[in-house]
Amino acid sequence: MSDLLDPPSAAPAPTASPVTLRKTGWWAGLRPLLLRVHFYAGVFVAPFILVAALTGLMYTTVPTVEKIVYHDTLTTAVGPARLDLRAQLASATAAVPGGTVTEIRPPATPDATTRVSFDVRGLPDGYSRTAFVDPYTGHVKAVLDTYGEWLPLRAWFDSLHRTLLLGDVGRVYSELAASWLGILALSGLAVWVARKRRTRRVRRTLLPETSARGRARLRSWHGALGLWIAVGMLFLSATGITWSQFAGTNVSELRAALSWSTPSVSTTLPAGPAVVPVGPTGVVTDRVLAGARAAGLSDPVAITPAAAGKAWTVKQVQRSWPEKQDAVAVDPATGTVVSSLRFADWPIAAKLARWGIDAHMGLLFGLANQIALALLAIAILCLVGWGYRMWWLRRPTRAGARTPAGTQKPSTGAVVSLGLVAVVLGIFLPVLGVSLVVFTLADALWQHRRARSPE
Repeated sequence: MSDLLDPPSAAPAPTASPVTLRKTGWWAGLRPLLLRVHFYAGVFVAPFILVAALTGLMYTTVPTVEKIVYHDTLTTAVGPARLDLRAQLASATAAVPGGTVTEIRPPATPDATTRVSFDVRGLPDGYSRTAFVDPYTGHVKAVLDTYGEWLPLRAWFDSLHRTLLLGDVGRVYSELAASWLGILALSGLAVWVARKRRTRRVRRTLLPETSARGRARLRSWHGALGLWIAVGMLFLSATGITWSQFAGTNVSELRAALSWSTPSVSTTLPAGPAVVPVGPTGVVTDRVLAGARAAGLSDPVAITPAAAGKAWTVKQVQRSWPEKQDAVAVDPATGTVVSSLRFADWPIAAKLARWGIDAHMGLLFGLANQIALALLAIAILCLVGWGYRMWWLRRPTRAGARTPAGTQKPSTGAVVSLGLVAVVLGIFLPVLGVSLVVFTLADALWQHRRARSPE
């Protein structure tokens, strides 16, 4: 402070001023561009993020609601002894005539029902017709159309969250939201931390300024909360992209090229001297399950029948922590395990993908996972709401309104760099890349119009 009070003759040369360096440094050229990207994405993409957060918040309640809605379907009174799978399969087959058995899930707990899924003509892709059988009486308690392992309620909310019930067209919305969520988190984090770093006060960076008023107060809450949940937003962005229509395909191809895909157990049977009769499906199911139990597979498991000449697959399907994902291939004629794959032997990238997807769906840590996702969704809704409120307080129609990044202009190098980033992203993340180009062109037109307009 004493330097600022000295006579001008004693002042250091202007070229050494830290203020001058800050104005002419790389950050001075990049910051306006980040502000503009953050602003345009916040205004035009935030509605998609808002919908994704809202539907995601609803989705976190589904596991609890599902247990209530389908209580009679999923549970039964415990009887003296369970029927073998052969008898249960016969009841399920009678309840779903014309169907082909695709999966059998024995009850994982004493009071649970057995699930038998069928491929039935006329169902949408990914759906099965599933019979829920009382394992003690053989009575079919319900027949429902399921999506994978999801019951109708969760399947509906899952489709709402991923596609807004619009099919492949709706998947563009979720890809836009997932990809831009990460960009908003990174750009907002950079601008907020750099802005607060100049004050040299950690508290103003980590916590909102309760003494501030108006737009400054909103910006303080927006920045501080965004800082705290940035990692969560990046996680949702990265894992959400794996389900997207265009980027998801690229991610799958990249994982396959790097041998990071989820491995599967080999169903090839060893060559034998003669063909051994397999027997009825129900008999084989009991035989295959017994072979898997002998190999150490514990509940919950799913049994997948195979075509003639192939081994049946039995896989653990517990997706809560610790995960059970071991799998064995069993000879349907003899019940002998011919191949096995342990979760411990999965590539680390495949494990991380499995954990990330299950955490995104609220499965990895059960109720705690669902609560964390709900809080994260609420926080994102708050960020979007505060962001729009800040825009409204400085809306273009208001007297004295400024451009999204004030009067500062980004450097040519920053603009060129953003263009290169857009090209790269356009290859791997097409929806993000195209929208980034649109935002850049929109900002260029805005600046051109502003330069031509009279002061």
